[in-house]
Amino acid sequence: MSDEQIALLSPYGERRRLAKESMLFCAGDRDCGLFVVLGGKVRVVEEGGPQGTSRVIAVHGRGRFVGDLSMLTGQAVYVTAIAQTDVEVLEIASDRVKEAVTQNQAMGDLILRAFILRRAIHANLGIGLRIIGSRFSSDTRRLRDFASRNRIPYRWEDLEEDPGAESTMRALDIAPDQTPIVLWKGRTVLRNPSNTELAELLGLREDAPGRDAVDIVVVGAGPAGLAAAVAAASEGLSTVVLDAIATGGQAGTSSQIENYLGFPAGISGAELADRAVVQARKFGATFIVPGEAQSLERIDGHFTLELTDGARVEAHTVVLATGVRFRRLSVPGMDRFEGPHVYYAATEFEARVCRGQPVVVVGGGNSAGQAALFLARSATEVHLVIRHDELSRDMSRYLADRISAAPLVHVWSKSEVCELRGDLHLEQIMVRDVRTDERHSLRATALFVLIGSEPHTRWLTDAVELDERGFVMTGVGLGGATVFQTSCDGVFAIGDVRSGSVKRVASAVGDGAVAVRLVYEHLVRAGRR
Repeated sequence: MSDEQIALLSPYGERRRLAKESMLFCAGDRDCGLFVVLGGKVRVVEEGGPQGTSRVIAVHGRGRFVGDLSMLTGQAVYVTAIAQTDVEVLEIASDRVKEAVTQNQAMGDLILRAFILRRAIHANLGIGLRIIGSRFSSDTRRLRDFASRNRIPYRWEDLEEDPGAESTMRALDIAPDQTPIVLWKGRTVLRNPSNTELAELLGLREDAPGRDAVDIVVVGAGPAGLAAAVAAASEGLSTVVLDAIATGGQAGTSSQIENYLGFPAGISGAELADRAVVQARKFGATFIVPGEAQSLERIDGHFTLELTDGARVEAHTVVLATGVRFRRLSVPGMDRFEGPHVYYAATEFEARVCRGQPVVVVGGGNSAGQAALFLARSATEVHLVIRHDELSRDMSRYLADRISAAPLVHVWSKSEVCELRGDLHLEQIMVRDVRTDERHSLRATALFVLIGSEPHTRWLTDAVELDERGFVMTGVGLGGATVFQTSCDGVFAIGDVRSGSVKRVASAVGDGAVAVRLVYEHLVRAGRR
């Protein structure tokens, strides 16, 4: 920061002098503040590494600010900051940081962008959690997926190949049937934890407000749900957001979204999601992640949603934004390799696992095209398998052109994956030409399946009307006047889960913003506003 920027922040904080080796904040702390270094140096370290070691991540001098994205989201921080010399700092409490970010756009963008980039650096360095487990364990894959989707930095140690992982297990006296384990700060050990247990440890999951019923509960935290959360909370509506896995939805796994208004250089799905969460929380929205709804009922004039873990959320209105889930590929060998070698998203975490290896992507839409280009940065070669003969049929033209010009991406048109082969690991993927029935063997260690989607609405069968494919019927399809109203008064559907919707990020965001206006009008008619 420049002296001018520091001066702008000064009213929000307090100047302090700290002696050498004083701790500014520690891994695991929540709601800690931001520190601007005015004099001296501060080192940021990861503690609790193998054999109790620590490593220096960065050293900050005058003008640098020390902090993490967790300071804006209420989660636990993953690193520790220590005064390397006697220092003078400007300490800004967490609530005041949020205020400063809100009131000064340029300052807020600087801080938020730096925090997001630091989180990406931490992820690439494997800073944060240690997940130790076998690559053949479905629970190991579950924990890794949950961490990846929630942008939680972690380091995975494979029991099959990493001798250090086995040594750690012996040192902690952990039996094989208790794996996988999660190590936090080198001291806290979770034995095969549930996603909820891990989320509670890190502060991902908030408690619902202690009141009879909130104004609105948004089910699903993809682009549509996040837009609805921001709009509702900014209007003063008490807002709770549920998601079974992570904020961001499928868009959160996109490496680069280049056709979203206002971002000419593109923006990753993860950054878009993180920015939206910070914005919604700023207005008072509460996030419960993981929080998977399994039933919806109207009781005593309001709605009750029961979650799979037994918790309940009550609300006067419900916005369904559950989106869609990727379809599985049913081919020989899938059951053997789906855990360790088959992926349904291509993020930084998956790219790290596949670095220096050949991979196959199957799918002809934008998600598959983005994944192919992104993976080509780190894989030795990428094979893109599509069933039709024209890339641009289901893919945006700019993506199709880039793929055609990418030297490491090989397109197999009019083809389909027909078998996965390998002994202990995935080694070959068989591709069949649908015109000639000719088969080709592709060397690959990972398969990315992005072949379309199906709605996540089985839990809604008795609550709202669905179309023949399982999407939620709304508006005109029901003979109604409002496009987002479902067959149940007070329940609205937005984004990909809505029958007839356009499956794009921009349209989903628009759905969320407009639907909240209808929610507000419904609450007024019901005498709730």
